[in-house]
Amino acid sequence: MKIKVFVYLLFSLAFSLPLHARLDRVEIDHYSHVLDGKNYGVVGPYEQFIGTMYFSIDPNLRPNQVITDIEYAPLNNQSRVEFSANFTLIKPINGAQGNNTLLFGASNRGSRRLLTFFNHGSAPGERWDAPVPETEENYGDGFLMEEGFSLLWVGWQFDPPINRVGASRSFIPQATNADTPITGLVRSDFTIGPNYENPNSPTNVYDRTLADRNHIPYPTSDPSSDQNVLTVRDTREGERRVIPRDQWSFARMENGEVIPDNSRIYLSTGFEPYKIYEVVYVAQDPQIIGLGLAAIRDAVSQLKYEGFADLNVHEQDLDYAIGFGLSQPGRTLRTFLYDGFNEDESERKVFDGLMSHIAGAARGSFNIRFGQASRDAHPYLNFYYPTDIFPFSDVAQTDPLTGDYDGILTNVPDHLMPKMYNSYSSYEYWGRAVSLLHTDPEGEFDIDTIDSARVYHFAGAQHLPVDFPPEPSNGQLPDNPNDFSWMMRALLVAMQDWVSEDIPAPPSVMPKLADGTLVRHEDVNFPDLPWINFPEVPHLAYRVDYGPRFKDEGIIDIEPPIVGQPFGVRVPQVNSDGNELAGLMMPELSVPLATYNGWNLYNDRFGPTNVISHMSGSFIPFARDIEEREARNDPRPSIAERYASKAEYMGLVTQDTLRLVSEGYLLDRDMDEILTAASDHWDYLNSH
Repeated sequence: MKIKVFVYLLFSLAFSLPLHARLDRVEIDHYSHVLDGKNYGVVGPYEQFIGTMYFSIDPNLRPNQVITDIEYAPLNNQSRVEFSANFTLIKPINGAQGNNTLLFGASNRGSRRLLTFFNHGSAPGERWDAPVPETEENYGDGFLMEEGFSLLWVGWQFDPPINRVGASRSFIPQATNADTPITGLVRSDFTIGPNYENPNSPTNVYDRTLADRNHIPYPTSDPSSDQNVLTVRDTREGERRVIPRDQWSFARMENGEVIPDNSRIYLSTGFEPYKIYEVVYVAQDPQIIGLGLAAIRDAVSQLKYEGFADLNVHEQDLDYAIGFGLSQPGRTLRTFLYDGFNEDESERKVFDGLMSHIAGAARGSFNIRFGQASRDAHPYLNFYYPTDIFPFSDVAQTDPLTGDYDGILTNVPDHLMPKMYNSYSSYEYWGRAVSLLHTDPEGEFDIDTIDSARVYHFAGAQHLPVDFPPEPSNGQLPDNPNDFSWMMRALLVAMQDWVSEDIPAPPSVMPKLADGTLVRHEDVNFPDLPWINFPEVPHLAYRVDYGPRFKDEGIIDIEPPIVGQPFGVRVPQVNSDGNELAGLMMPELSVPLATYNGWNLYNDRFGPTNVISHMSGSFIPFARDIEEREARNDPRPSIAERYASKAEYMGLVTQDTLRLVSEGYLLDRDMDEILTAASDHWDYLNSH
């Protein structure tokens, strides 16, 4: 059943809403029963709403003062700031039969991943598109539905590329000042290679967007300004060389003709592969991007506390809200909490639980002037943006070099404090400086988090696992297939129990300096594999100065920023197989058939071959037998030397799976799938 309806809830008639209304009205563009009314156990059938939410806020209320540039927002005739965002809501038709919990999925550059990650469903469109999920494959095994969650996505980012059809996005006003234009410096850096825009040839690239990965850019407001500067350098820390102004312009090349374009940059000699180009330019009247976080806040709070009749959500249906963010959205939720958005206009707690996953120890440009939300930080992609910046840990610490004292949760009052997860893969140690989440800034001693927070490290894993058998992508070795999403399913259930029943989640698990499982990268005892190049250095986080107004006002005055000393980044120690000594280990890692790394090095199609490839781990199978091992000079015992038979191997995997179930890190309902995968991997690796 599919209907197209438009529902308008007029603010003037919404007498049932509190004085500080959050969600004014919705337009519903699509409604359907999920999979034609399929029953999900005792929860029953689900329904789906897709449309647009319209918000208005009072800029003078204290909870809204956390929004950068809110004082420059245009006002309607009620002196309120209006904005909107598209949304998707998937919920039990009978809300009373759910688990009373709203699971909010923060979108990743427009994509929505709750169903693909937790349900193991297939994406309903191309990689970055997000049209209506409507097939059995889209909904996967139905895990989230059978658990009774109501699922919500709300667009918070204004700049996903316009060609991403159906992408989650917000629609927000620009900051304007009638007396003086609001101007500032914007920085865009990029490398040219066959990784994003030009997959077939790294040469003869003459123009590219000012935005990251083809997002919507801030155009230059003054193409001829002396403040516009283009530089090039050879390495991240290398010296910048200024490119003469007569060699470049804000333009694009089209059919051999150079056409002015304030959203792109053109270089007459062409951009060279694997050089780092950086343009700083003047822009004007930025979007008030913190309103995207307000859209999350107000949509979740509305459904949790009052419900919304036109979405078939009643006041008694939802008592709890959990936020889940994966990668960039994980950083979004850390920023959401740090900046004070977990308090709604009525001064109530928004999220009861937050799950920041594979976000490193980072935040992002989600509530600053001229913020570029897509920008992150990797060893050879997106340099020195406000991502890996102090503070890193939940608890307050002092940076011994700058004297700064702060923590992610320091300024969150007890009545607004959610239960908190920070979970991550091994890649985040090598490519995202995540050790700073649980060490001091110099990496000299371990620190503990607060009782209401947990830290979970998924050992031997990459940013997102790939299908088996893996192939190389941007790295020299095959990507890492270690599928830790099974553990995340168990931890989601544990979070729901924690917020609703006050049953503590399983203990934190991570490598530590004190027991030698966390070390300097040069002290890693990786086995001598003749055909493997080990990373020279992990991604580092630096002390970065953006100017005096950055911390308190969200305004960058110095571009490029002043880069100081790096923080003390550490990485996991490994055993003689090259597998990590500490962390949550899936059975296929604790009973291994291979070495599972959180790092890979670029292949020559994607970047410098001595640099860690972004978001990739690696997979190095053991030899099948002693003859094969000796032939390739592999010091790691072969599969045949480790296990007398497949039956012995499967017995050990089963034993470890049962242990993890008993400890709360796996669900017993998932055992069959986990054991089947282990069996298949044994068969494959012993026949190839």
